[in-house]
Amino acid sequence: MGKSPERRDLFAGALELMILHSLRVRPMHGYALVKHIKLVSDDLLEVEEGSIYPAVQRMLREGLLESREGISAKGRPTRIYRLTKAGIRHLETETSSFEKMLIGITHVLAVAKT
Repeated sequence: MGKSPERRDLFAGALELMILHSLRVRPMHGYALVKHIKLVSDDLLEVEEGSIYPAVQRMLREGLLESREGISAKGRPTRIYRLTKAGIRHLETETSSFEKMLIGITHVLAVAKT
């Protein structure tokens, strides 16, 4: 059975971009990232926890994030993630690339309408 048109995979790099941007707003733990992305996208984007954690682990290894022990809203021990200086620089570069890509896609879609 195929995917519903409303349930498409994110393009490569989209999850990383959203994680980095969300953590620029404030440090948070993995489940909070999932809830934050869903909330700010007006429920248009639903990221599985199983997708968040591998991406976060990769970004930790790359030095884009750092983590510390913290306590969740429910009082449980958790890891709180925050951007490093390298993460901020990477976010700025990726945001610029995304904006250029979005302009290109918008141009292609505009031509397709004529």
